[in-house]
Amino acid sequence: MAAASTLLVCMAVGVVGWFVTDAGAHGTPRDGLRTGALAWLLAHGSGIHVDGVAITAVPLGLTALAAWAIWRIGHRVGDSVSGHGPDADRIADGERDWTVPTAASLFAAGYVVTAVATISLAAHPAGGVSGGRVVLWSLLLCALFGAPSIAIGSGRAAIWAAFLPASVRAATATCLRILVTFLAVSAVAFTLALAVDFGSAANVMSQLHTDAGDATLFGALSTTVLPNAVTFTGSYLLGPGFTFGAHTLVSPTLVVLGPLPLFPLLAALPDNGATPGWTAWLMALPLLVAAYATVRAQRRMPTLRWDEGALRGCAGGVLAGVLFGLLASVAGGAVGPGRMRDVGPFAFDVLVHAITAFGIGGLLGGLAMTWWQRRAARRLAHLE
Repeated sequence: MAAASTLLVCMAVGVVGWFVTDAGAHGTPRDGLRTGALAWLLAHGSGIHVDGVAITAVPLGLTALAAWAIWRIGHRVGDSVSGHGPDADRIADGERDWTVPTAASLFAAGYVVTAVATISLAAHPAGGVSGGRVVLWSLLLCALFGAPSIAIGSGRAAIWAAFLPASVRAATATCLRILVTFLAVSAVAFTLALAVDFGSAANVMSQLHTDAGDATLFGALSTTVLPNAVTFTGSYLLGPGFTFGAHTLVSPTLVVLGPLPLFPLLAALPDNGATPGWTAWLMALPLLVAAYATVRAQRRMPTLRWDEGALRGCAGGVLAGVLFGLLASVAGGAVGPGRMRDVGPFAFDVLVHAITAFGIGGLLGGLAMTWWQRRAARRLAHLE
């Protein structure tokens, strides 16, 4: 269900796109179904070849949709198996509880079987689909989203979390808060950049000579790479930036670009050449975001110990930096021939900058909130 639900959505969009393009004058509905299936495989890291040109970039919007479906259905699976396995008394006697691992393994097996069947039905000898990458991505999605949702739905996660130290739970909550807040800030920054030069995006659409149906479909398909654009923006805010074509650079201190394809979202790119002086200050945003997110997280899980506050903030920030670095490593790839084979953030540099900025910001935020909570505790004790 988790795999087929998103696969059917992609195939339905493929058929709609086939018909909207030229009212079905060319090709058959099967071509639309195959295109939708290839898009689903592309979201699982397959890569494809179009007229001999390799496309390896992953549309993270579709990947996020697949992850959401895995989470939702995994939660239902967890709820359905919550009554299985040994009870508390049998667990106390030493019996192992294999309910969640078994359910998660069967869940992943069903997902992988569906993915392999899709490869065999949709792939073309000249399509260049990598079955190994699809299986790997499927297993990773099931491990990262399916297994945790099954554990939560079955109630086991709450039991296991109770055995973890409070500092580990607090650092994990801080990590998630920092990562989500920074992605939200990056999304706002990308939206503002696109809005400032919205006229260029409209001009691109006019040059493509699209009618209303084509423009609607093109706009809808553009949303599948919005998470990629947000990750690119986050890499820009961190300082290293990204490349959009071989021998190019987009960073807060310098922009070097070559000819670009006609794609509306590229209107958000800054102009070539030296950047204004104020853009360098944008690199302070990640640190400030991490400090703010840590303060917010520590409000829910307060502490009066200096070492505890520092550890929560720093560890949560470092972990958030690692996760964003991993996201940056999968956000790019080849999107066309020639220069367009090199598109994406500078993953290692982004990883180092993210760990540094989020770690320092988390440390400062944790210490600041600990000071505030100690001060509030002293005032309360004085009043009593």
